[in-house]
Amino acid sequence: MAEEIPFETERESWNTYLLQDGTTMKIKSVLAEVLRVEGMYAPNGDPLYMVNASPVVATVAPDHLKKKE
Repeated sequence: MAEEIPFETERESWNTYLLQDGTTMKIKSVLAEVLRVEGMYAPNGDPLYMVNASPVVATVAPDHLKKKE
């Protein structure tokens, strides 16, 4: 069994990656739900959580990779 834990968004940061083809890719995870699993703990004693999150991806490709109209 798991208990839903309310949360507030403190910050949603982007991770930015430069691909070898010159494309810049930005990715962040947007949290939708947090559940604490009752009676289960990590080896260090911390409670275990399950999360429901969605990845958000934004890319900026160089002109030579873009579709020509």
